[in-house]
Amino acid sequence: MSKTWVLIICGCIIGAIALMLGEAGNPPNMGVCVACFLRDSAGSLNLHGAATVQYFRPEVVGFVIGAFASALLFREFSAKGGSAPVIRFTLGFFMMLGCLVFLGCPLRMMLRLGAGDLNALIGLAGLVTGIGIGCLFIKKGFTLPRNFRQSSLEGIIFPAACFVLLLLFLLNSELFKSSVKGPGASHAPVWISLAGGLLIGIIVQRTRFCFIGMAKSVFLTRNFSMALGVLALTLLVAIGNLYLGKFTLGFEHQPIAHSDGVWNFLSMALVGLCGVFITGCPLRQLVSAGQGSSDAAISVLGMLLGAAAAHNFSLASSPAGPTAGGKTIVIVGILLALCIGGIYTLKARKILQSAGNEGQ
Repeated sequence: MSKTWVLIICGCIIGAIALMLGEAGNPPNMGVCVACFLRDSAGSLNLHGAATVQYFRPEVVGFVIGAFASALLFREFSAKGGSAPVIRFTLGFFMMLGCLVFLGCPLRMMLRLGAGDLNALIGLAGLVTGIGIGCLFIKKGFTLPRNFRQSSLEGIIFPAACFVLLLLFLLNSELFKSSVKGPGASHAPVWISLAGGLLIGIIVQRTRFCFIGMAKSVFLTRNFSMALGVLALTLLVAIGNLYLGKFTLGFEHQPIAHSDGVWNFLSMALVGLCGVFITGCPLRQLVSAGQGSSDAAISVLGMLLGAAAAHNFSLASSPAGPTAGGKTIVIVGILLALCIGGIYTLKARKILQSAGNEGQ
């Protein structure tokens, strides 16, 4: 079977899992949303005090442990790290803020689109624009410093920490904060959530499925295989929502969404730009951390604290729209990401020029 068909089938499976989790109790148009799940989990760990978005999401652990198990089974587990950790943390932090101003990660954006939410179409345009700008930096030579092989223990620490948190949650959920109303109070049963997360983690680890990688492949190599997988996911979700009577075409009154087009566009442009520089969307970061990348683990910690900051400092949007602080932080994030892109592009070109002069 060709790689294209594998990606199409896997996209359909991920879409089906998202629909199933939505039917099982997850919030509307949020069967799977990595940004929202990390936000809820941050609240459950008392990193923020927004009472309506607090719940330890087993799906997050499923993504990581599924990727970890798959990487071990197929001998792809590789402990590596040390590539600009502060930069990766910062970009992960701002990528999460962009997601929470938009109200969803790239995966939820496609799920929203598959439910008829046209605001997601504007978000998609912003995401692709951000990725396109990031790819221009890559074509000019952008690269973060190389990573290094580390001990297996360093690669295992992050998956192990996620597993310990899951055990604590299963044995005594009262240790964690849980919402009694709002999105945090809507969740599928634990074992269904965990199973869905495990399966998605395995799929993404095996196929390198990534929503930012999709557009990056199109821009840099004209490879549309992953784009077809994302299209298949969206179409399956649309068909499922039509069958379930949950497809509502339009901009207004969409669940857990706002219709401010300018900030939907700009916030997802920030997500795309940051994602290109750290090589992957929020889901891909969790999966990479599961297969041994401490660089990705650092990005995930940045996302987790970004989620906490979004609600501690009123940066996250609501259905009423983005806040003044949220708008400001998106602009700051875009400018900072552009500065990082410019600095590391110039740095990489100087290294190449220096190597060329030494070779003469």
